[in-house]
Amino acid sequence: YSTDFEVHRNWLAITHNLPLSQWYYEATSEWTLDYPPFFAWFEYALSHVAKYFDPQMLVIENLNYTSHATIFFQRLSVIFTDILFIYAVHECCRCVNGKRAAKDILEKPTFILAVLLLWNFGLLIVDHIHFQYNGFLFGLMLLSVARLCQKRYLEGALLFAVLLHFKHIYMYVAPAYGIYLLRSYCFTANNADGSLKWRSFSFLHVTLLGLIVCLVSALSLGPFLVLGQLPQVISRLFPFKRGLCHAYWAPNFWALYNVMDKALTILGLKCNFLDHTKIPKASMTGGLVQEFQHTVLPSVTPLATLICTLIAILPSVFCLWFKPQGPRGFLQCLVLCALSSFMFGWHVHEKAILLAILPLSLLSVQRAKDAGIYLILTTTGHFSLFPLLFTPPELPIKILLMLLFTVYSFSSLKSLFRREKPLLNWLETIYLIQLVPLEIFCEIIFPLTSWKWHFPFVPLLLTSVYCALGVTYAWLKLYVSVLTERIPVRQKAE
Repeated sequence: YSTDFEVHRNWLAITHNLPLSQWYYEATSEWTLDYPPFFAWFEYALSHVAKYFDPQMLVIENLNYTSHATIFFQRLSVIFTDILFIYAVHECCRCVNGKRAAKDILEKPTFILAVLLLWNFGLLIVDHIHFQYNGFLFGLMLLSVARLCQKRYLEGALLFAVLLHFKHIYMYVAPAYGIYLLRSYCFTANNADGSLKWRSFSFLHVTLLGLIVCLVSALSLGPFLVLGQLPQVISRLFPFKRGLCHAYWAPNFWALYNVMDKALTILGLKCNFLDHTKIPKASMTGGLVQEFQHTVLPSVTPLATLICTLIAILPSVFCLWFKPQGPRGFLQCLVLCALSSFMFGWHVHEKAILLAILPLSLLSVQRAKDAGIYLILTTTGHFSLFPLLFTPPELPIKILLMLLFTVYSFSSLKSLFRREKPLLNWLETIYLIQLVPLEIFCEIIFPLTSWKWHFPFVPLLLTSVYCALGVTYAWLKLYVSVLTERIPVRQKAE
């Protein structure tokens, strides 16, 4: 079973047995509580149902405890909370322009979008096979997006504020929300050329947004502030000592950076530029969550990743402010913020790619150019999740599910935009096809060789680096599309 079963079992036990003042201090297990308070209260609520399934799962000292009842409850709780995700998808489909001509309902943008979201391969394996609670969290995000598209700004702001106190990774897309709300809600009118009417600025609207943020934050963090434990909570939420990369390298810029450092190290040793006695063995490739130092390239600090992330996000935020395109521009900025943070963030999990893939689904059914980018990002991003399911029985399951979703994505979007030019060029097609031999080598050929005993990290390294190329390409292509896009005159006036 995934270690996340034990993570959430331990959190159930902590919140059920200990007073609030000890939640973020308890360290019997290595899987300490490191999510914001709203998620801790969510675990607390679940624990009062869990006791009817198997009370032993709620004993803190029962480390790595498993039982059929425990697993059944955890699986069932994920399915039940996905109700919110289903409702959010329904609301998002209402925001999509469904006037495009279609022969039947299967070719309508709303139907295609519903399938791309509800049967998303990545979310399916991460939540229902690997096990996590991402479904209802993404439900909150998509519902907030839908509310903003429906111009129900205060509801959208409230939902996103609540989401931040469930899982703080969504802070990465907060700039998109902040700028869009300021531009569309706090300024109530534009000039004919799309520029702001500064006299239309509403202090009332700013005050209302501020009250929402403050009230939600007070409800979440207030008790810990009163207890004088806010620094402890923050230290748990931002554990910078875990290292630059997760045990499973996310396919981002730092995966490429690590490989480049490794290649330069090998070259330096062969050319006698480096002393092999002073180089740590497999410091980056042991699959461990830890801090490490690069050998040739400069070592990366949390501050450096923050600066890189901010620099990468800024152009998208400026475009959202100076080239307003309504909900479409907001979605573009949101996806770029998510991708930029994935590319340059500190200790990024490979599962974080879903933060960009799911909202990009909304754009993919509205324009052919975005559909092409979606196909590249979703195929490489989903393929990078394969190492999460590493047991032999899971191999045919993940391949079959991936094939079904990928075939549907390509066929449905190709049919939707059949009157336009091909969604992918020949180079992009060749890149995606090469994922097949890569999977064959990593899953079938490599385990049969003696290399697996000496270089066990090689399949993961190859997967991360190859997928990093695709994710980087999709990020750059989307950025170029946004920066070079012209705004229709009528849309400016709006």
